[in-house]
Amino acid sequence: MRVISILVIVFMLLPVLVLAQENKAADRIKGVWYNGEKTSKIEIFKTTKGDYAGRIIWLKEPNDEAGNPKTDKKNPEKSLRSRPTLGLIILKGLEYKGNSKWEDGEIYDPKNGKTYSCKAEMTDVNTLQFRGFIKVSLLGRTDTWIRTTK
Repeated sequence: MRVISILVIVFMLLPVLVLAQENKAADRIKGVWYNGEKTSKIEIFKTTKGDYAGRIIWLKEPNDEAGNPKTDKKNPEKSLRSRPTLGLIILKGLEYKGNSKWEDGEIYDPKNGKTYSCKAEMTDVNTLQFRGFIKVSLLGRTDTWIRTTK
């Protein structure tokens, strides 16, 4: 009888343990990353919805030619062109799919004001392959992000 009780408890806790391991794997994307050109650092964080987003927290060149903080001047929405680039959320909706892969996200490129669908794959603990694309993943560009510190 005691063995059966223990087995019941173990089977009840098993989904909790599996979920905890999956959350741990999914959260490996959290942290600060250099973009491929090392011109900015993006902090990836988990949102209250459980997906992942990213904001620019550092710019190699934070000011424009006039010495003013850079703004989102290429944004297609006129009302957003004066918002600062520093602090801008450029990554949204990225969801963990298992096997070190995140999908179904959107990434915004402040250099051209365009938003792309995106997915990411962590090839090792410090390397993230980001793929931005329009509709079809084959038609896009991959950027390698490297983990760094704030």
